[in-house]
Amino acid sequence: MKRIFFLLLSLAVVSVSYGQLRLPSLFDDHMVLQQQSPTPIWGWAHPSQEITIKVSWDTTTIRTKADNTTYWSTTLYTPPAGGPYTITISNAWGEKRIIQDVMIGEVWLCSGQSNMEWGMETSGDGKQVLPQVNDPNIRLFQIHKSAASFPQVHGEGQWKVCNAETARYFSAVAYFFGKKLNQDLNVPIGLINASWGGTPAETWVPEGRILADPALKASAAKQIDDRPWCPSNPGVVYNSMIHPIIPFRIAGALWYQGESNTSAPETYKHLMETLVGEWRRVFLNEFPFYYVQIAPYTEYGGDSGVLIREQQVEMLQIPKSGMVVISDLVDNVKDIHPQYKKPVGERLANVALADTYGKKGIAYQSPIYKSHKVEKGKIRITFDHATGGLMAKGKELTEFQIAGADRKFYPAKATIEGSTVVVSAKEVKVPVAVRFGWSNASMPNLFSKEGLPVPSFRTDK
Repeated sequence: MKRIFFLLLSLAVVSVSYGQLRLPSLFDDHMVLQQQSPTPIWGWAHPSQEITIKVSWDTTTIRTKADNTTYWSTTLYTPPAGGPYTITISNAWGEKRIIQDVMIGEVWLCSGQSNMEWGMETSGDGKQVLPQVNDPNIRLFQIHKSAASFPQVHGEGQWKVCNAETARYFSAVAYFFGKKLNQDLNVPIGLINASWGGTPAETWVPEGRILADPALKASAAKQIDDRPWCPSNPGVVYNSMIHPIIPFRIAGALWYQGESNTSAPETYKHLMETLVGEWRRVFLNEFPFYYVQIAPYTEYGGDSGVLIREQQVEMLQIPKSGMVVISDLVDNVKDIHPQYKKPVGERLANVALADTYGKKGIAYQSPIYKSHKVEKGKIRITFDHATGGLMAKGKELTEFQIAGADRKFYPAKATIEGSTVVVSAKEVKVPVAVRFGWSNASMPNLFSKEGLPVPSFRTDK
């Protein structure tokens, strides 16, 4: 009788244990792993159970063991770009998971709010090319919208080979970015899209980091409301859309957000420094962070839109960051969603190609205000990233203002002299300060000779 009892008990243990080998949704067929890097892989199994991993790109057998919470993790060392490969994961009970059609290449996390979320089918230039989309070496992972009060682990989503159907609702900015990288680098590209329209940046940062900082806590309080289309509490989107993919190895991150932080623009740079620092910490990687400056839009209150843009220029102080300016890509300043996403994605790709991948001869940096000097009733403005010179798109430069000590600003005449701009106005005999493009909906016409717009600035901050 005892023997029968122990036999039944053993069978019960086996039955309960079978099915314990589990993986996050991120590890699945058609996935892309970051090339030539230590790549974390993790999952869950029966407590103390040994896990064996074999990969088809070499003969190495990797062994690890689940802890008493069922969690296990280890590291794969990936080869140069290529594929397809397989990854076989098994446990002592004979369970086996085979991940097929694994590509090795470059993996980018794409995040933000609605302008990053905006799909190919709804973007003006995305729907034009959608029927021809067929990119088997681009893989798409869409993280479903979800918010949670506590960090989640498994996550939701599925890798898909990029074609007209799978790209239909995928981020157009991310797709055009990945398309250009794939063409110029000739390697597989993995795009992870974690974006949610309307979300303030605080939702993408762990709650504890916000609440521990008095300035960020006060700004976050201005963002919290009962908007019906998205959550607004600190940390809740990070918990369910970023935390489940940590610490997956990525090449870098793209960010297109800021519109929902215009109620507290003064802390946006500090907030983004916190976000970038925390993401780099948890992903175990000082990856590059490239972002889009928000577009001109009439409906921001006061100067809140241009103040966010000013903060985004200052974010360039973050190491390994880069910004693209899109003030020239707006079809309607009364629409917060510029319709054309291809040039946005391609400008981001140019930043990555130059700064991350070392490609030469690419114009990718907009001229940025550097300094000014008063010269006999005029002010001369100098710029960083303007060594090739400046140009106006139109007969005369627009959107310049100048003021004296009374800080009363007048429309100004501005002329290009090489890589500088000289600004004056007959009303101001002794100038002190210049402002350029200083309104929420400003679309100025000063560009680098390579055609990249100069962002708004003020010399009197």
